[in-house]
Amino acid sequence: MDKNYYYETEERKNKILGFINDEMYTPMRAVDIALLLEVPQKDRFAFEDILKELEKSGEIVVTKKGKIMTPEQMNIISGTFVGHSGGFGFVVPDKGFTGDIFIPAYLTNGAMHKDRVWCKVVNVSGKRPEGEIVRVVEKGMNTIVGTFEKSKDFGFVIPDDKKISQDIFISRERCRNVVSGHKVVVKVVKPPEDGKNPEGIITEIIGHINDPGVDILSIIKQFELPLDFPDNVYKEIQNISDEVIYSDIGERKDLRNILMVTIDGEDAKDLDDAVSAQILENGNFRLGVHIADVSEYVKENSPLDKEALKRGTSVYLVDRVIPMLPHKLSNGICSLNEGVDRLALSCIMEIDKNGKVVSHEVCESVIKVDKRMSYTIVNDLLTNDNSEYVNEYDGFMEMFKNLEMLRNILLEKRIKRGAVEFDFTEAKIILDKNGVPIDIKPYERNVATSIIEECMLVCNETIAEQFFWLETPFVFRSHSEPDSEKVQKLSEFVAKFGYKIKGSSTHPKSFQKVLSEAKNTPEDVIINRVVLRSLKQARYTAENEGHFGLAAKYYCHFTSPIRRYPDLEIHRIIKEYLKGALNEKRTVELSKKVPEIARISSVRERTAEEAERETDNLKKAEFMADKVGQFFDGIISGVTNWGIYVELPNTIEGLIAVRNMEDDYYIYDEENLRYIGEHTHKVFSLGDKVRVKVLRANIEERNIDFELEENYSENDKIYLKEGE
Repeated sequence: MDKNYYYETEERKNKILGFINDEMYTPMRAVDIALLLEVPQKDRFAFEDILKELEKSGEIVVTKKGKIMTPEQMNIISGTFVGHSGGFGFVVPDKGFTGDIFIPAYLTNGAMHKDRVWCKVVNVSGKRPEGEIVRVVEKGMNTIVGTFEKSKDFGFVIPDDKKISQDIFISRERCRNVVSGHKVVVKVVKPPEDGKNPEGIITEIIGHINDPGVDILSIIKQFELPLDFPDNVYKEIQNISDEVIYSDIGERKDLRNILMVTIDGEDAKDLDDAVSAQILENGNFRLGVHIADVSEYVKENSPLDKEALKRGTSVYLVDRVIPMLPHKLSNGICSLNEGVDRLALSCIMEIDKNGKVVSHEVCESVIKVDKRMSYTIVNDLLTNDNSEYVNEYDGFMEMFKNLEMLRNILLEKRIKRGAVEFDFTEAKIILDKNGVPIDIKPYERNVATSIIEECMLVCNETIAEQFFWLETPFVFRSHSEPDSEKVQKLSEFVAKFGYKIKGSSTHPKSFQKVLSEAKNTPEDVIINRVVLRSLKQARYTAENEGHFGLAAKYYCHFTSPIRRYPDLEIHRIIKEYLKGALNEKRTVELSKKVPEIARISSVRERTAEEAERETDNLKKAEFMADKVGQFFDGIISGVTNWGIYVELPNTIEGLIAVRNMEDDYYIYDEENLRYIGEHTHKVFSLGDKVRVKVLRANIEERNIDFELEENYSENDKIYLKEGE
């Protein structure tokens, strides 16, 4: 896009919005606005295009009579519709309204999951406001993935995403060559209306539900994740060298004689960070964090860059990685492989014995990694006096010990300032060559993983603080304070276990104090879970808002440009600053561009997380499919009005539906998140240990059902006395 055109369009948008938002404005048609704003005849088409963009984004509303108003002027709220399998849904407002708006099934008016909508609030008397969809502004999903079922004269597609409550009707002439059990991609051509199902056409047959790999491929299609790169991207990278050539180095700082290593998982292939550590004569540490200079190869506005922004992030599914960048870069010239020259952006920090960064330098560098280390080996070297690896890595032991000492200092400093440290077990799902899950193991966290974590954290904070004070356009990683209402509810909940959050405190220290006190107690997992649920999601922003969870005033993502677009954009900004290229014109350009990069990156991150979670749930259900009837010990991880969720030690979670609790009539106590037996007075609460039997594992639905063991130990269950 021409830069002048971009600026002109933004100026026109602001001028139109300023006019419409003026308190003297009265609703009028587009032609009248054009006349009053003196839009030249030659610019009328551009003017109309801007109005369409503003309507699409929900910033203006066009009435049935063609008059233009803002949503606020019409008491309309713009937002995103989130569907539910029960047919109802919620609108998540864009702005100006606190909380979600409940939409009853009979007031959805054809809106489907993820649609951009306008809604009106029709009732505020209940626990949450209720609304009615007045218009679908933009379809949220271009396609829907599901399982095809054929009837006599027609077919229908059962969506994989259960937030889409209705099956998609496929007419007889549109379902030729498709058989029941096919996984398909369908495009909705007619939305639901007057109680009828939406109608669609099948655009792709993925494969039969029983074919190997179709399950994961269906999820990839469901989330519209791009498997292949466009031809123009492959054409662009053909000319990128596989090795660093002399002319690439230029005036970069030569750090090839500095001892440094990468430390990653054994199966990692895209190595984007290396570390070095020394102790200076004054007793301070010199920590070097050296990050692959991906921006040297991914040029701004190139086809490769546009595709990287479109993807936003690499997606790590259970059986594959969908990379942000082609393998030639991510596993090749951009990967900090052992023993070869690589271009990097290095942040070299001097850190004192209290963990304070007393000085630092950011520079373009050329490096050569001395060893490609794994978390397993480094952990063994630092924790096992009889490690079998000592002789092989003798020349690196001093650096590893320096890194461990520094890690201890940095971690202690973070905890003292109140950073919230969660203690969750993440699962690693092991598949056989056919994609069948054969084991589920917890990811091992150890001193080596913690070393890299602390090195990256202090580097990200240092970079963010520097560029905050430089007042340049930048992409920050922000984590806002939790809502006071959620803090109050959390405070009431943890009080039941004897823990206290002071008033409606929103300092992370209060949260970390509760987590620390609950550590190694029966309710440890549950306390971690409810504290996490009370926090907001982190996101990318153009303004520095601080990071609540890390108790950091400044934070960004600088250390993974191979797999995250914000890091790549930050590298570009840093390099332009180092070269003195951030003039006024470029600063204005970046100020316009960075908010959109932050928005897109946040959206793509959420999509990646959902897709990763779906593939994990799928394989967990498949893993439990042959264990129906077997018994497992677990802990109650959730209590809802439809049943009790139980989590097993291997992170698999299943539901005990209320209808399957047959030994009594159980009453749901929402305030205390527990179930109470009406006659037996048995109590099932969050954090209780229970023994369950696997009732069913539904691979299609990606969920697992449990039931309580009939011979549940009387000694393990709490009973309420009469009158309690």
